[in-house]
Amino acid sequence: MKKPSQIITVFGLLAIIIACNSENKKVIETSANPLIITDKTPNDTDDPAIWYNSSNPEKSLILGTDKGDSTGGIFVFNLEGKLDTTLSITNLKRPNNIDIEYGFQFQGKTIDIAAFTERGRDMLRVISLPDCKFIDGGGIPVFEDDSLRSPMGISLYKDKSKSIFAFVGRKSGPADGYIYQYRLVDTGASVSGIKVRTFGKYSGKKEIEAIVVDDEQGYIYYSDETIGIRQYYADADKGNKELSLFATTGITSDHEGLSIYRESDKNGYIILSDQQANKFQLFTRQGTKSNPFDHRLVRIVQSKTIESDGSDILNMPLNSTFPQGIFVAMSTDKTFQFYKTEDIVGKKSFWQKIISE
Repeated sequence: MKKPSQIITVFGLLAIIIACNSENKKVIETSANPLIITDKTPNDTDDPAIWYNSSNPEKSLILGTDKGDSTGGIFVFNLEGKLDTTLSITNLKRPNNIDIEYGFQFQGKTIDIAAFTERGRDMLRVISLPDCKFIDGGGIPVFEDDSLRSPMGISLYKDKSKSIFAFVGRKSGPADGYIYQYRLVDTGASVSGIKVRTFGKYSGKKEIEAIVVDDEQGYIYYSDETIGIRQYYADADKGNKELSLFATTGITSDHEGLSIYRESDKNGYIILSDQQANKFQLFTRQGTKSNPFDHRLVRIVQSKTIESDGSDILNMPLNSTFPQGIFVAMSTDKTFQFYKTEDIVGKKSFWQKIISE
C-alpha cells in the first residue's frame, strides 16, 4: 500500500518472548488480537487495500477482494468493519488482488486510484477513489502475448517522475519473465496500460500471487510460494537482475501476503504472511550496511487470521481506535481483520540499529 506522506511513530513496549534464529540474531515473538472483524463477504476473501483519506482520516476506507467466479466483488468497509453497499462493486469474475496509488493524472485532474486483477476475464481493472467508479473503459487486457494468463497478484508503483505502473503476476508462467510491468496512461476517455517489460524468476513449485512495491526505495518484492521472497528493481531502466531471495527457511508452507511498513523513507519492515501458521514474519526493509539487500527476520507475530492470503498496513493516525495506524489482514472465514499497527510492529524499532551495524 502507498500513502501520500509518512510519519515516524513511537510505540509502547509489548510483552515479548525473545528467541534466536538460525543466524543467532535476536527475533521477537509475540501475538496480536484484532480489534475489529469485518462483515462477511459472500464467497472467498483474498486481498485488502487501505485508502487513506487525507482530508478526513476517520473516513478512510478498506477495500477487499472476494473471489467469486461470477459473483465476486470489491467490498468496501469503513473503519468499524461495516460494509458500504453503495461503494462496493459486485458481479465480477474472480477479482484476486488489489492495490492503491495516490496522485494519478486523469482527465485534467489528480485522483487516487485502485487497481485489481479480474482473473476470470484476464483483465486489469482500474477504479477512481473514493467513489469506486470504473475508469478503464471495460478493462485492460494483460499477458496478451502468452497462453498463460489468469492474472492474480498486482502492485502499483509511482516513480520519481510521478508515472504510475502496475506489476501483474499470474497463476502460472515461465521460469523467467513471470511478471509483466504496465505503465498506466490517460487516453482521454479512459485508463489504458502500456507494457513496459517482462521479468522475474519463478520456481514452478506453486504460484506467485503476493506482490508489493516500495515506492521510496524503488524495489519490487513478490512471494514465490514455498520458496521465498524475490526482490528486483522497480524501474525498468535499472535492469532485470534479481537482487535477493530471502525468507527461504522457517516458513510452514506457503509464502503469501506481503505489505510494507514504512517507519521512515528508509526504515521499516517487509511483512510476510506465513499462511499455514497464521503468523506474520517481519523482515528489515533497509538491509544492512554491508549488504542493502540482506533483509533480516526480526519479528514474528501470531495472529487470529485463518490462512491469510493478503495484508496491508498504514502508520497514519486514523481515529481513537487506530491512533497510530491500522494493519488489515484477510482471513479465510470470509472476513478481514483490523489490528492496531503497533500491535504488529511493536515499539519503534531499536532492533533496526542493532542488526545494521
